[in-house]
Amino acid sequence: MSGILEGKRVLITGVLMESSIAFHAAKLAQEQGAEIILTAFPRPTLTERIAKKLPKPTKVIELDVTNDEHLSRLADIVGEELGGLDGVVHSIGFAPQDALGGNFLNTPFESVATAMHVSAYSLKSLTMACLPLMQNGGSVVGLTFDAQYAWPQYDWMGPAKAALEATSRYMARDLGKQNIRCNLVSAGPIGSMAAKSIPGFSDLAAVWDSRSPLEWDLKDPEPAGRGIVALLSDWFPKTTGEIVHVDGGLHAIGA
Repeated sequence: MSGILEGKRVLITGVLMESSIAFHAAKLAQEQGAEIILTAFPRPTLTERIAKKLPKPTKVIELDVTNDEHLSRLADIVGEELGGLDGVVHSIGFAPQDALGGNFLNTPFESVATAMHVSAYSLKSLTMACLPLMQNGGSVVGLTFDAQYAWPQYDWMGPAKAALEATSRYMARDLGKQNIRCNLVSAGPIGSMAAKSIPGFSDLAAVWDSRSPLEWDLKDPEPAGRGIVALLSDWFPKTTGEIVHVDGGLHAIGA
């Protein structure tokens, strides 16, 4: 029986460790029949080592989403490798240390600008760099962390994720006529490298212990990976501008 991504070609960003959601999305995508290509920054060699743990070999491209030169050459490199694209996974987020950990009121604009550029604007710039390869439509899937609320220690990554969510909606509006769907997975906290860079991450994650209707496991990125793969597939042909919560149901619970 063929997988739900049989024949699909997918570019996946953000594979940093085996514990990352992007790694599990890549693994599941291959298992479901997709050809994939990975991007990495600032240490492609790290991603190349992690990629060896995937079911099949895959190419890793260096890509700084804030570098116009990297973005301008992306379509040529990916096109040579895969011929085209049917899906893009945006799993990129970064904020300087002074934009996190309870420093919200004192963060300088330069640090806020960096967080917005890397974490939100890059969804647009990455998608536009890949657009020439998506002649038959496709699916863009990003990762967010529910921006409806102000989370402990999360500080300027919260507004950055709110900007990401708005960006996805506007992209859904403008790319729909090209049959390109743009959706986000709002995942619960995972003990990934990105999470460990947030001061006081354990305080934030502890909210799930008391409020999540379904038991939440910080060490299990696979549910979020499954959500990404589902949105990449043809099983959601008319869903765009959506945020699918894979968070144990916490988003639905007031207290």
